[in-house]
Amino acid sequence: MKNPASIILLIFLLIISCNSATDNNDFSEIIKDSPFINGKSDYLNSPYVTAGDRVYMVGHQNGSFPDLGWHVKGEMGGIWDHPIKLMDGFEVTLNWQDQSLKLDSATSFVNYPYANKHTYNLSENNMQIERFQFVPDGKEGILIQYKLKSRSDEVQNFDFVFSGFSDLRPVWLGERTGMIDSEDKAEFLKNSNTWLLKDNKNPWYVIFGTHMQPSEYSFEKSIHHGLGISGNLTYKISLQPNEIKILNFTIAGSYQSKEQALATYDSIQNKSTDYLISKKQRYSQLAEQSKLTIPDKELQNAFEWLKYNCDWLIRDVPEIGRGITAGIPDYPWWFGVDSEYALQGYMAIGQTDIVYKTIHLLDSVSEAVNGNGRILHEMSTNGAVFNKGNINETPQFASLIWQIYLWNGDLQFLEKYFPTIQKGLNWLMSENDSNKNLFPDGFGMMEIHGLDSEMIDVAVYTQRAFADASKMAKELREDSLASNYGKIAGTLKDKINKEFWAEDFNSYADFIGTDKQALHLIDDAIIRADTLNKPWAIEELEETKKSILDNPSRELKPFVLHHNWVVNTPMEMKIAENNKAIKALQTSEKFVNPFGVFVTGIDRDASAGSDDGSFKGSKIFSYTGAVMTLPTGVLAIAENNYGRPDNALNYLKRMTRTFSYALPGSIYEVSPDYGMITQAWNIYSFAIPVIHQFFGIQPSASEKKIQIMVQMPEEWNSASLENVIVAENKISVFFEKKDKVTTVRVTQSQNDWTLEIVLPKIESRNYIIVKGSAEITTIENQIFYFSKDPIIEIKTTSE
Repeated sequence: MKNPASIILLIFLLIISCNSATDNNDFSEIIKDSPFINGKSDYLNSPYVTAGDRVYMVGHQNGSFPDLGWHVKGEMGGIWDHPIKLMDGFEVTLNWQDQSLKLDSATSFVNYPYANKHTYNLSENNMQIERFQFVPDGKEGILIQYKLKSRSDEVQNFDFVFSGFSDLRPVWLGERTGMIDSEDKAEFLKNSNTWLLKDNKNPWYVIFGTHMQPSEYSFEKSIHHGLGISGNLTYKISLQPNEIKILNFTIAGSYQSKEQALATYDSIQNKSTDYLISKKQRYSQLAEQSKLTIPDKELQNAFEWLKYNCDWLIRDVPEIGRGITAGIPDYPWWFGVDSEYALQGYMAIGQTDIVYKTIHLLDSVSEAVNGNGRILHEMSTNGAVFNKGNINETPQFASLIWQIYLWNGDLQFLEKYFPTIQKGLNWLMSENDSNKNLFPDGFGMMEIHGLDSEMIDVAVYTQRAFADASKMAKELREDSLASNYGKIAGTLKDKINKEFWAEDFNSYADFIGTDKQALHLIDDAIIRADTLNKPWAIEELEETKKSILDNPSRELKPFVLHHNWVVNTPMEMKIAENNKAIKALQTSEKFVNPFGVFVTGIDRDASAGSDDGSFKGSKIFSYTGAVMTLPTGVLAIAENNYGRPDNALNYLKRMTRTFSYALPGSIYEVSPDYGMITQAWNIYSFAIPVIHQFFGIQPSASEKKIQIMVQMPEEWNSASLENVIVAENKISVFFEKKDKVTTVRVTQSQNDWTLEIVLPKIESRNYIIVKGSAEITTIENQIFYFSKDPIIEIKTTSE
């Protein structure tokens, strides 16, 4: 039997399909049952994004479009159709005979997974106006709906003036590919009552308008910086008492032809309802994949919205490629390392297609610009590569490929990318290890000037890359190569634990280097700490400096100077020896605040434990003093790796405090409210601890096997994770703890896959299979249940 809600929606669609060709329907019925989050009044003067894979829009939650961003200064907001910008924004002015009012001060902002809404309460004018907008999937345009609601008993007559500010200009690094900006020119198209604006020397177009015929139209130089034009459209509005009137504006663009822009405009203007319903349904499907239900509803909600955030960051430029971008508004292009973290999370939440598209993009462009297996770092959407690759990105690519293979089991996928990995590892060790000690030299994740010797994160990710490459070679039946890679990985693991460990600090070192390198970095760090007023850091750095001067050495040594977050990567990758790991994890607890982990530990101060306020970034964009989600997620993963799920949950809660802090439905890059308003690697920081570790889902798709080793935080008495996609299989895990009985139930959609449920062997506990059947094996202190049943349920009772 059909769902009654579906029947109502079907009737609604039949009714609206009988309307005229122009789609001018109220969207309220479509969106009314969608998730939404209200914004905070304190953050109305901060950014939001209306996301789409071809076009997106960034403005302020109050409905205005101020100059935003630093990559192209003041130009990262507005409406973008990469690799060009279309508009700096738009504004609406209401004109009465004796009054003029701009709609730039919305009284509320609401974010939906696939759209957003501003509300203007014009109480003095007995009117309320809602502005709702969304970007249709795959379209180079956006639909903006204005709903004018009369709150008066009298007829209201006024002019509604829509002003669109064109700024047809190239993306960052456009000049490297011959994209040179010029003045925009305007043409009014009477047949469609729209403004068409074109860059004078390039085939870049933007068109905007609505279904109504304007009473006036004009253009002038844009009020924003640049070479744009303001196209104005004036409409005579007459609102009857308590009447509601709808105006749907479409803004469409093309960086190739006038015909494409016009076709997109017509399509969105006439089919907006269909496109909105389609997008809503697609987002509902995203929510159902890897669906988390836990007692902590705030964390649960954050996890759900992170799945939406992941979709917001997809950028499609057909001539270049399709892939996830790093963040909005200043990193709306493609990165190596950001993707290498984030795509592991994307795979775990079932967003697999974009995983493959992004990997293909990174691999193909890296091959074109490097040709030696080195993976690029940063690439603009016009194809210009800004940074050909930091040292850590090449080994992290190898581990990404192995992780994706575990989920898809596709041998052809492995065969496709293994040559890149082979070349990359050869480049890594032959060209970047001058002293041949197996630790490559060069920048890793920390971009601190001078910090480019032998870095802890580069060493750790290199070790993991060789370990994973060994497994890949074995899958591909290259046994000799597998053995060689395995030996290097084993040697590196031992060397990292021995040579990077700094016993005096109970921490792994930031880097291995010479006294001279360390002294220079200490002097810079002291200046930094003094500028930030961190007396404890100055004292520690001075002591380290004195120790170096009193005990000079010509040998390379481990140094702890900055307490950078990357010192936790040995625990993240689970190569740290257990006793060292626990000490290091305890040390890391000193470098946190309520929102997470400091990027650079010396930036924290004595009040870090109680500093519960927004991040005050410098006027010139900087990460100095920042707490970020990636370092916090890395520590959550690290804690889980050493059997401390309660500590891991603590870090997840810190990050969750930043959820909807500034932008409803999103987690900022810098906690809680600085930098990118949404960031790709956030999903790594949540999905890996939750899916891989708390629920213990470890796929091995090539063997048609999934291991489940549940490791729940103590305070979660019930938890479920449903519809986790592993190749052609789909599994769900249900956990419950009640009255000294713990139940684990696992379901799968395929009956030729093996579920391997691993539980601890404890003398005072009894394990009972209450549903399904399984072969049982005890290995050391664990019990393994092997089952191919659609449902396997095991209860644990304590005596």
